[in-house]
Amino acid sequence: MNRTLARNPMALLCTAVTLLLLATACSSGPSDDDADGPDTPRPTATPSPSHSPSTTPKPSRPASPSPSPSGSAPAKPWQPKPGTSWQWQLNGRVQDGPDVPVYDIDGFENTAADVAKLHSRGRKAICYINAGAWENFRPDKGDFPAAVQGENNGWEGERWLDIRQIDVLRPLMERRFDMCKEKGFDAVEPDLMDGYLNKTGFPLKAADQLAYNRMLSGIAHARGLAVGLKNDLQQIPELVPAFDFAVNEQCAQYDECALLTPFVKADKAVFHVEYELPTKDFCAESDKLGLSSMRKNLKLDVWRQPC
Repeated sequence: MNRTLARNPMALLCTAVTLLLLATACSSGPSDDDADGPDTPRPTATPSPSHSPSTTPKPSRPASPSPSPSGSAPAKPWQPKPGTSWQWQLNGRVQDGPDVPVYDIDGFENTAADVAKLHSRGRKAICYINAGAWENFRPDKGDFPAAVQGENNGWEGERWLDIRQIDVLRPLMERRFDMCKEKGFDAVEPDLMDGYLNKTGFPLKAADQLAYNRMLSGIAHARGLAVGLKNDLQQIPELVPAFDFAVNEQCAQYDECALLTPFVKADKAVFHVEYELPTKDFCAESDKLGLSSMRKNLKLDVWRQPC
């Protein structure tokens, strides 16, 4: 919380008069202060406010991407190439696993030290967060008002979000992406980005989903983070330019993997998993399409069976 000390009005007046006299005196002599051009004030980073779980947060600034502390444009986000091997582990904190260049892990469960350890081994780290559903086991659960919580999404303790309420959800997602950035992650995987295709309790339309997904992309890129499109196959043609890679579940089981080729053609990785099919039933097609495919347990623990 920012705090400003109260000041005596007479002291402020005296200070102002003194500064005016000094400025008048200094203007009579030459100065080289502007020899290298006008001074440009550096933006001051505002600490993220803390919130009580029982209160609904209100954005303290307009819903727009935060500038970088130096005032310059954020660094160009990392963009993984097609065929890049990866590990996906969302079951608790990251554990020692395969020697692959990309790890996709839970953003809340893992610490900055966990991310630094991955980096020390030459790996990139993707921050998993849920952007489409409220979860009753997250530390910020109390920040989501009841008005944006819809039907259960099939997972215990989760409810679909009303993604039409961007003014409410944007600051909440910004804080989650800030967490990913502060922990040193290279990218974000926002989950449940296709609510409009599901029974959410809200009359969501395709246009609502496009607006929300593009908002998430903008939040990530404003922080120098890469961002992946999770599933949402039908909107891939419109969203490929806004995303740096894709994450897909079970496209082989439902004969949909060819829909992901726009990402590969754009030289962007498609990280793909199957849960039920044996690798012999999907790896040949995955290799042909340029996907980064493997089989995983549904609980997404350490085990993996790559193509």
